[in-house]
Amino acid sequence: MEAVTTLSGLNERIASTEQLLVYVSHPGCSVCHSLKPQVKDMLAQFPQIEAVSVDSDEVPDIAGAYSIFTVPVVLFFINGKEMLRRARFVPIGELTHQLERMQEMRNA
Repeated sequence: MEAVTTLSGLNERIASTEQLLVYVSHPGCSVCHSLKPQVKDMLAQFPQIEAVSVDSDEVPDIAGAYSIFTVPVVLFFINGKEMLRRARFVPIGELTHQLERMQEMRNA
């Protein structure tokens, strides 16, 4: 999972990537640190989905730009459009199921 360090860099990735998962966290967030490896492992099932991580301390403007009020946040974009948002408590099983459904819909 590549780290993105600017809001403009994130916006460029979202605009130029067909399927992008954005993981937003904060250095002092213990839930963020435990969830990130689980998200990385889950993404191994979805090679077509690219992923980036954003530290909300490094990129404070992300809060206003993407209406982020808590962390961790998982955002999923298809062709630049936000299709999924999960925040604070992110059950991996539920997230996996939702991504599987979106892949099925794309392939139908």
